[in-house]
Amino acid sequence: ENTLDLHSIESSLDDLEILIKKIGLRRFHLYGQSFGGILAFEYMKRVAERHSKEKDHESSGNQSEPEHKCLSVILSSSPTNVTQVEIVANDLINSLLEEDNDTSTLAERFRRQNQCRTVEKPQPLVDAYAHAGTEWRGTDVIKDYVAERPGSSAARMPSALVMRGEYDFVSEECVQGWRDAFNHKFVRMKVLDGCSHHGLLEDGRVYGEIVDSFFAEYD
Repeated sequence: ENTLDLHSIESSLDDLEILIKKIGLRRFHLYGQSFGGILAFEYMKRVAERHSKEKDHESSGNQSEPEHKCLSVILSSSPTNVTQVEIVANDLINSLLEEDNDTSTLAERFRRQNQCRTVEKPQPLVDAYAHAGTEWRGTDVIKDYVAERPGSSAARMPSALVMRGEYDFVSEECVQGWRDAFNHKFVRMKVLDGCSHHGLLEDGRVYGEIVDSFFAEYD
């Protein structure tokens, strides 16, 4: 079996649904960082489209709430178009090479400018990369991904906050598509000053306050 299929978005969504049912979540908020934000969006889209089909089989007076309900969602540094974000990232890398063509320092310079603007790489990031395996390195699993709005009959998706860092390689143009991907107008945008792709690790206090404040609105 193709190992990419095992790590596909559809397979990951199946795993997420099993996890939500297994631990008994009934009302919850979703948070997704980078690729995790894509999964969060696709989970909500799947549920919204499924719920519309369920309603087709119910009378208008007997429509029930979904068993597992997402109250709101935060997409953090998540692009709507993977090809687009790869072009942006490559442009940033080429700019760094024009400044200094030393390829031995390129990865660290890109990290400090557009991934995590700390002097040293934070230990949680070190650990994450150390356990990333093989399929999660690069974008092979999601290389053709483009976020698409759910069908017109889908249930309303949860309200959303889209976050990104000021210096994030997931640029402003890479997140604007989320406004059209949700089937409502309740999509806020927030830029974290001085941060890049890993705002939680760069300014945890401010990042945490934004997350807590947004989720508290929908509890």
